[in-house]
Amino acid sequence: MHGVDPAWLPDEVFRPIGTRRTLVRGSGPLVDTVHEEVTRACARFGGRVERDAAPGPYDLVLEVTGTDGSEAFTCERAAGRTTVTATGPSGLLYGLFHVVRLGEDAFREDRPRQTHAPALALRMLDHWDNVAVHPVMGQVERGYAGGSLFWADGRARGDLDRVRAYARLLASCGINAVAVNNVNVHDTEARLLTDRIGEVAALAEVFRAYGIRTHLSVTFAAPLVLGGLDSADPLDPRVREWWARATADVYAAIPDFGGYVVKADSEGQPGPFAYGRTHADGANMLAEALRPYGGTVHWRAFVYDHRQDWRDRSTDRARAAYDHFVPLDGEFAGNAVLQVKHGPMDFQVREPVSPLIGAMPGTRLAVEVQATQEYTGQQRHVCWLGPMWSEVLRFPVQEGVPVGELARGGLVAVSNAGDDPYWTGHPLAQANLYTFGRLAWRPDADPSQILDEWIGLTFGTAPAAGLRAILDGSWRTYEKYTAPLGVGFMVQPGHHYGPAVDGYEYSPWGTYHFADRDGIGVDRSAATGTGFAAQYAKPWSEVYESLDTCPDELLLFFHHVPYGHVLHSGKTVIQHIYDTHFEGVEEAEEARRVWAGLGDVVDAERHARVAELFEEQVRSAREWRDQVNSYFFRKSGVPDEHGRRIC
Repeated sequence: MHGVDPAWLPDEVFRPIGTRRTLVRGSGPLVDTVHEEVTRACARFGGRVERDAAPGPYDLVLEVTGTDGSEAFTCERAAGRTTVTATGPSGLLYGLFHVVRLGEDAFREDRPRQTHAPALALRMLDHWDNVAVHPVMGQVERGYAGGSLFWADGRARGDLDRVRAYARLLASCGINAVAVNNVNVHDTEARLLTDRIGEVAALAEVFRAYGIRTHLSVTFAAPLVLGGLDSADPLDPRVREWWARATADVYAAIPDFGGYVVKADSEGQPGPFAYGRTHADGANMLAEALRPYGGTVHWRAFVYDHRQDWRDRSTDRARAAYDHFVPLDGEFAGNAVLQVKHGPMDFQVREPVSPLIGAMPGTRLAVEVQATQEYTGQQRHVCWLGPMWSEVLRFPVQEGVPVGELARGGLVAVSNAGDDPYWTGHPLAQANLYTFGRLAWRPDADPSQILDEWIGLTFGTAPAAGLRAILDGSWRTYEKYTAPLGVGFMVQPGHHYGPAVDGYEYSPWGTYHFADRDGIGVDRSAATGTGFAAQYAKPWSEVYESLDTCPDELLLFFHHVPYGHVLHSGKTVIQHIYDTHFEGVEEAEEARRVWAGLGDVVDAERHARVAELFEEQVRSAREWRDQVNSYFFRKSGVPDEHGRRIC
């Protein structure tokens, strides 16, 4: 793959395997993939690999002992040999990459036998890729890394080598499912379900070699758009029969097809509401069509009124998912998964955990996060999201049970990859993709250890300390110079890059901060506001309801307060806004300085790309600081107590 960054799988990380003698035992396509990986390493570094030979003086034995679907594997080292065993071929593949991550440590001192198994069965990426370039959203909606890996010029890419390299990266960090097209399904993309399913099948063949099942986003209106019917009513027998036939054809082309992803009755996408039906009716119709083949429908819970009257303070977008879906708990089919955004709004830099996640015990839920940095710097800013995701996954939203355990339907991320040579546009944004995969495997993992893994694999040891300093606090730095205390959406409308404090304030999208001369924030209390706080189970409903207990970082999400309100930190709200925006810029400038000092230990091309992006980040951070601070100074009339210049 000349000209494409190897990300966290450079040749060098295979040296410990490639210099030794390895035995690969077992059969099947995934075992073939394992053998190919070891063979490539040995060809480069002088080692030797054998297949299904009798045991001998091997340094590494990779053995699959069954053909089940288990993704677990065991690893141990004793008597000078490292042994990985798995009862399923997928487990052997993950075991190989475990050894790659260990490096030379895999072959040093003895290691007791340990079993490694994913906590979540589904670890998925949703690509918002359009087959045909959309006149507004382009080739990849909310994509910041070039064009699509899969589609170009209205058709599938002919050369799939890049897709294979991508599948390899995903499998190495534990991702096992991919949806290959946008959840907003336009006319061209709709046809992937029927006459263009062969193009999806070609992608599925590549992903299959790395244990990744392919999914497809479909339009709920497919029977109308593709089938010539006059209805898409999920209770209409003709409609159900159409979906059954279409799904049978999909599985004829892709026997291990994963299932459908559906965005319905959301932001203009068609859905069951048009027929007086519920979301459960719609999801269950598709679940019925998929059930004979072991497929799953992922039904997105991102449903809200996007034509809200901004004058009406009783309507609250944050309430919408809970209000729509909680009454349907227990009504969804067993192979229907309700896919819920981790927060109640839309992937802001700071949101509370969605109360829906803890309120539907009778429904399989998948938790959705956003790796593509729509509201977190669009891969022009360094913003490592591992700490945010970890906070979400560890949050005990219901009776002490963390989100990571409630996500029985899996963990899903909106992909941040494209055809950019560095995969993610910003080379350091690769850390988000890697971290997602590793947290999806083990939601309780320490994100800082995952970051160290990624740095070590991608850059080696020389720049590690500097990179850790740049990335580790970058999410909180971004939060400091953008959105204070849980306020979101202060962005330029449409493309969402850069500050516009009132950008969405008088819009129909339901994304308000309600700043006036006296105060700021949205009253979501049960006592005097929208009642959103009461959607949480105790103790969180009580914590968020009260000004005394609401965490500072979420204060303005739940309460409208005066600028002089004193936070738990001891600062007033207005002084917090001033201070954090100055601090955020200083931290961005310091990160730029640290990166500049790594020029001798990072390859020149990558160093230049990141250095250029840091110039934009610092420029943008200063713009955020100046616009936000000026806005609230003019609203409040309260000067900065430190006397700094605020326009």
